[in-house]
Amino acid sequence: MHSDGFFYQAFIYLLAALVAVPVAKRLGLGSVLGYLIAGILIGPFGIGLVGEEGQEVMHFAEFGVVMMLFLIGLELSPSLFWRMRRPIIGSGSLQLSITSLAFATIGIALGYPWQSALAIGLILALSSTAIVLQTLNEKGLMKTFAGQSSFSVLLFQDVAVIPVLAILPLLALSGTAPHQTGGHHGPLDSLPGWLQTIALLAAVGLVILVGRYLVRPAFRLIAKTGLREMFTSAALMLVIGIALLMTAVGLSAALGTFLAGVLLAGSEYRHQLEADIEPFKALLLGLFFIAVGASVDFQRIAAEPGTMAVLVITLVVTKFVILFLLGRFFYKMGTDQNLLFSFALAQGGEFGFVLLSFAAQDAILPPETTSLLVAAIALSMTLTPLLLLINEKVLQPRVGTLEIEGGDPDTIDEENPVIITGFGRFGEVVGRFLRANGVGTTVLEYDSDHVELLRKLGLKVYYGDATRCDLLRMAGAEKARLLVLSIDDHAKTLDMVEGVQKNFPHLTILARATGRQEAYELVEKGVQHVYRETLDTSLRMGIDALNLLGFRSFYAHRTARTFRRHDEDSVKELAKIRHDKRSYLSLARQRIQNLETILLAELDNSEETRDKGWDTESLKQEYGK
Repeated sequence: MHSDGFFYQAFIYLLAALVAVPVAKRLGLGSVLGYLIAGILIGPFGIGLVGEEGQEVMHFAEFGVVMMLFLIGLELSPSLFWRMRRPIIGSGSLQLSITSLAFATIGIALGYPWQSALAIGLILALSSTAIVLQTLNEKGLMKTFAGQSSFSVLLFQDVAVIPVLAILPLLALSGTAPHQTGGHHGPLDSLPGWLQTIALLAAVGLVILVGRYLVRPAFRLIAKTGLREMFTSAALMLVIGIALLMTAVGLSAALGTFLAGVLLAGSEYRHQLEADIEPFKALLLGLFFIAVGASVDFQRIAAEPGTMAVLVITLVVTKFVILFLLGRFFYKMGTDQNLLFSFALAQGGEFGFVLLSFAAQDAILPPETTSLLVAAIALSMTLTPLLLLINEKVLQPRVGTLEIEGGDPDTIDEENPVIITGFGRFGEVVGRFLRANGVGTTVLEYDSDHVELLRKLGLKVYYGDATRCDLLRMAGAEKARLLVLSIDDHAKTLDMVEGVQKNFPHLTILARATGRQEAYELVEKGVQHVYRETLDTSLRMGIDALNLLGFRSFYAHRTARTFRRHDEDSVKELAKIRHDKRSYLSLARQRIQNLETILLAELDNSEETRDKGWDTESLKQEYGK
């Protein structure tokens, strides 16, 4: 077996991922940090299972970024893109221009020519689309205001790679032409500049035309064959073909595939495309992260630890400060969202590796500077998941919920029988339902940006961290009857249960749970009223499914009530033995079998007890409609 063989390298990369990622996930570090750690361990500066071929793997793995941007484009329809034009263009251009100028100024101060300094600024201004979006998605933070803002900035950066690629050759130091450096960017490099520009525009136009007028009919014909592997082949061919076309004219392959994804966002084949490409994207992205970890030049870092430390700290801190100011004054973010936004983007990006190679080929930057910047970008990318983890575990609990306009919780000047903590997608429905029935509620919400939005909608919401007993007392907990716990942080929910039971034992707690495990923990804490957020919707869907299959509405609703009652009793009973795996599984199987027996018995007797008054179709027939 040759240690540099393809199968050997594939085995090493996959083995590293299978070992490191589950461990990292178990430790709460996330899969991205697991991939990066795996790359460091197997790399030339770890145990040395992979070596110089890591750079070749990096080029191959970058295709995972290309696929990710294609899938992002599929989720972003042109209409949505147009609605997001202000944050994309506004915040994205501000971030790129201010950050580029800041780093260019630092470069000039260090003695670099202005051309080299500007190239450094443009390269370091970019952030890692792959790491940021993967990490935010994994943590469920993409739907937050900070997540959407990060996406806007990253999207602008990916689009900006085109003009940056066009600008770099113009920054070549006098006397050095691109073709004299020994590298080339594409087959069009020998053409005059105006012809290259026409070729670039023609390539983008071709992608638009193909995406709009040819791809859909082609996929329609392929779909008629009924062969799934043909659809997968066509999807991969589309992505690879666009990537090749963009690369041939010197553009970003990622941008071209993103554009194709946007054009196909409204296609009836969008979801099938996502399903077919997602496994390849996930695998290649993992390979990309491992390659980034393996490419960190620890020998260079060890040779110049002081220089590397200063370089990485300057990179991260400078970007963090600029992003924080941008979030504060452009987005008007609260501290919690602004910290997430700033930490998420305070690193170098994968496109920086590509741009640095172009800058080296055009002799814009000397080789020693290029190698230093490559190491700094890779190291900053490696640190990103760790910085986000520090923000989540250390800063957010202490800083994120303590500031809104004046910095103190709101003064609460009312007392109501119900206190609701958390006014997101769950608590909002409960609160509006109670208010519509004339029940007074006092609502506490700890997301400052969400509070501001709710107030603009005319809803009376107080800012404050409901885990604080003094705030609950201020909200009238001593006189209230019910406390609705609807926040989406289960650890905080458990803390609040303990605090309320100790300080306000008269309050009846109604607690939200995302699933059975969370429900078990709440039941163990003595909470009698636990509501799993998907149970009602799931039963409603089951009722509708039975109706559509011809079952009577009365029977469907009655069996749903039976199922709910049995399932809730099962949760309370199983919670007592859930740590005894053997007893738990035995009782769970018995409960499932008992429920099926009960429902099948009801089905046999349903003809005797059915009530057609529940069926709208029966009423229509009765009244001749």
